[in-house]
Amino acid sequence: MAIEVKDVMGRVAIAVLQDASFADIVSAMKRYAVGAVTVIDADRRPVGVVSEDDLLLKEADPVRHSVSMFESRRQRQEHQKAAGVTATQLMTSPAITITPGTPVRDAARLMHDKRVKQLPVIDPVTGRIIGTLHQRDVLRVFLRPATELEADIRALLPQRDAFTIDIDKGIVTIGGRVSWNSQVIALIEVIRRVEGVVDVVNELTYEREDLLVVPPVL
Repeated sequence: MAIEVKDVMGRVAIAVLQDASFADIVSAMKRYAVGAVTVIDADRRPVGVVSEDDLLLKEADPVRHSVSMFESRRQRQEHQKAAGVTATQLMTSPAITITPGTPVRDAARLMHDKRVKQLPVIDPVTGRIIGTLHQRDVLRVFLRPATELEADIRALLPQRDAFTIDIDKGIVTIGGRVSWNSQVIALIEVIRRVEGVVDVVNELTYEREDLLVVPPVL
């Protein structure tokens, strides 16, 4: 079964209110050893995120109070953040959120696509923040016991006892014999999708070739 966000997420909602000061945000980051905090409204619903990058603009932008007609939209936003003193003024909005039932694989893809290191987890009904998912939480799936990985893998195989499986530090070596070459490819892809699998070493053999090999054009 797919591992979901609720299985690995942190149960502490690392967040500040919209009127939190610059110093309050820095203190929260230091207290929880995180690089970003979620900004929530009075009803605990995420409205944005303040990251270390947002705060660093205060130091990195010495001309933050100047305005130029030749500035890009991004430059204007950075100047505004550099001049900000509250969470509302400093945050990036809207907040990118996920729900507890989201597969960890999808959460990892979202983190990668959006270039974020953590995501606020919200209740799917109320929209209120209930926890935080960090990159380190996602990576915990690669520390799953070998017995768990093997059980999940064998549950996906057409004949559970017809294959040999060896697992070393998340690397799965599978051996056995199948009828067709296409079955080898399909089995390897299925195993790669199991949460916690780092890589697959293929020692499968097959009896017949059923994949079309197109010769190169001369």
